[in-house]
Amino acid sequence: MESRFRVIYYLSIDLLDVFFQAVCIAKFCLIFVLLFLPVSVQARDDFVTRAEGYVLIWESISRPAFFTKSSYKDVPEGSYGFTEISYGKRRGILSKDTDTFRPQEPLLLKDALLWLYRTRNIRELPDMQESDLPSMVGDYPIVEMNRSLDGRVRRNDLFAMMTKLDGMLRTEVHTASYYADYFHGRTTAFGEIFDMHDITAAHRSLPHNTLVRVTNIENKKSIIVRINDRGPYVEGRNMDLSLGAFGKIAHHGEGLLRATFERLGDKDLIDRCEQRQKRYQKRITRDIHFFRGVPHTFSLGEQLVLQSRRPFVIQGITFPDQQYLRVQDFVLPEEKYRFTPDMPGLYEFHVGDTLGSSRVLRMNVSQCVLPEEG
Repeated sequence: MESRFRVIYYLSIDLLDVFFQAVCIAKFCLIFVLLFLPVSVQARDDFVTRAEGYVLIWESISRPAFFTKSSYKDVPEGSYGFTEISYGKRRGILSKDTDTFRPQEPLLLKDALLWLYRTRNIRELPDMQESDLPSMVGDYPIVEMNRSLDGRVRRNDLFAMMTKLDGMLRTEVHTASYYADYFHGRTTAFGEIFDMHDITAAHRSLPHNTLVRVTNIENKKSIIVRINDRGPYVEGRNMDLSLGAFGKIAHHGEGLLRATFERLGDKDLIDRCEQRQKRYQKRITRDIHFFRGVPHTFSLGEQLVLQSRRPFVIQGITFPDQQYLRVQDFVLPEEKYRFTPDMPGLYEFHVGDTLGSSRVLRMNVSQCVLPEEG
């Protein structure tokens, strides 16, 4: 009997020893997982996909992307980045020579660089092909010249390249001229009537309605202009300011000035008075959203454009004087609703779906007097 208890005792000791060894091994494994697995996951996840990379690049320039049916087979409507990617293809920023985008494949350096240079409009689009990458990197060296263009891109590297390129562009010195009487009243390249007294400018590659801060490096005076024309087409000149814009930062008799250009963003996304991004009300109903929406603040004389992927209704508009205009305008996905306020104050847009659901979106319109900077 005694020997049996002794056997059971020693067997229990052995089992406890095995149990504690197993606990120690489990603890070690847990510590290993906690210490090393997140690092490996982070390293793996740190590489961005083509879709993620392009959306990050697009969002960094504060430029709207409009709905278009021209897209890639592997980027269907409703998928991540659909609007930005399909619009990028339509504008020629992305390749038009293929019907696939490969959104989940890793972003390669050559594509990241090409998209960065194109979205920053460092040259006219035909002069920014993959074969032009060496010369573009030479002009704006945001990566090492000997780095493989077929390498994968990490998220932090992408942000670093964007920051470096934008910094270079902000400090680059250009020659600007002005145009006036001869073109006054004529139609610009974008279909507007040129008014030499407006605060506008012509540029060869910046998109229509881009806001640019132009700073005269001699007297440090600056003005925010809106791109509404193409030009100048004179060797050595990089921007044609309207007479009104030129006169804010230099004397007309000078004819030319040396200046820096800071691209702020699209006029519909940047509040010119507050000089910051606008905030938009995008939801029409639970399942229907505007592409951009109704901003909380707006400037008198600007045009509001509303569009959605699904049909919606502009039921009516309440004006600042409390007059209500019944509209009942059904807007289809391929259509845009346009509205230009004609008085300052609070506007209320009564919008909804085709089934009768509705909500009210409020927009405060002000007579913006731009400060003369410098």
